[in-house]
Amino acid sequence: MAAIIPIPLPQNSYNVVIAAGELSALGTWMTGEVMVGQMGKRALLVSNPTVFAHYGETALASLRAAGFEVAHHLIPDGEQYKTLDAIAAIYNAALAHRLERSSVMVALGGGVVGDMTGFAAATWLRGISFVQVPTSLLAMVDASIGGKTGVNHPQGKNLIGAFHQPRLVLIDPDVLATLPEREFRAGMAEVIKYGVIWDLGLFERLEQSAACDRYDRTSPDLLHHILVQSCQAKADVVSRDEKEGGLRAILNYGHTLGHAIESLMNYEGIVHGEGVALGMVAAGHLAHRLGLWSEADNQRQQGLIDKAQLPRQIPPQLSIEAMVDLLASDKKVKDGKVRFVLPTAIGSVTITDQVPRDLIGSVVADLQVPGGS
Repeated sequence: MAAIIPIPLPQNSYNVVIAAGELSALGTWMTGEVMVGQMGKRALLVSNPTVFAHYGETALASLRAAGFEVAHHLIPDGEQYKTLDAIAAIYNAALAHRLERSSVMVALGGGVVGDMTGFAAATWLRGISFVQVPTSLLAMVDASIGGKTGVNHPQGKNLIGAFHQPRLVLIDPDVLATLPEREFRAGMAEVIKYGVIWDLGLFERLEQSAACDRYDRTSPDLLHHILVQSCQAKADVVSRDEKEGGLRAILNYGHTLGHAIESLMNYEGIVHGEGVALGMVAAGHLAHRLGLWSEADNQRQQGLIDKAQLPRQIPPQLSIEAMVDLLASDKKVKDGKVRFVLPTAIGSVTITDQVPRDLIGSVVADLQVPGGS
């Protein structure tokens, strides 16, 4: 049975559909009542070679069966290719396929594919429709919802982008069967994030689960619960603050330091969810050192990160000074001060720019020492 989660916004509301086995019905969902508004029948499907090999033909066949005139374009697989050059290649494909203002781009892939397709759609002909079909756990629970699109700059992650809401998000959990174990664990970092910032019940459900580190060790009931509750949490936050004027900033929990680590490693040797996990560990220590939350809650968070087999040690080769300096160029900086999302209890966080530089450096140093966390 499909779960349908509405994303109510002042403009451009849409639905998130969670339905096992429904990738083959993509075209039907895009032409059915769940799709808000109308669109033309010319479409460009954007994916990467790995995902397309598994699911590309299924998606294309479904779109064609629903009457879409569809072409496809593949972008390289990896965060390091999330660049303006790759966006230009999508524009070339859009031009070759004669996409019009009524046309639609379809993102079939993980967060990189979704972010780039969304940004291309936001800027092609000053904005056309796009649909998210996420194929990674991280994209399902986070990147595909909320309308954040963009690419990286050499000096920072997602510094170039736009808010552009999808017309529909279709989540088929069955596609996670082909997701590498490492990527499944990376997605669990975002799920844990929702538990810490918003949903105590979700956090406790993960604590009580037998396992949550692999698709084949996660029960279908637990996976459905994870998807529904995570998407609902994101929907609740985004519907109250679409463009990050205040509340939505809590979704950046773990991302401030995580993005800095990813950038310093040139997006190699680490995946996004691992960076988020490290950022959450650091935020937990900062919050405890500042007296914002208890050591008991800090240990609970670390226990769940361990359960998901996510890292807790910052790579020792990274310069602490460079890491702290890079935080100053983060897009969440305001009035020259780095803003951190810090936990106050499981299910609740606060946003503060009152985190001393020397404390950040001290916590990072502790987390670079084996066993220091």
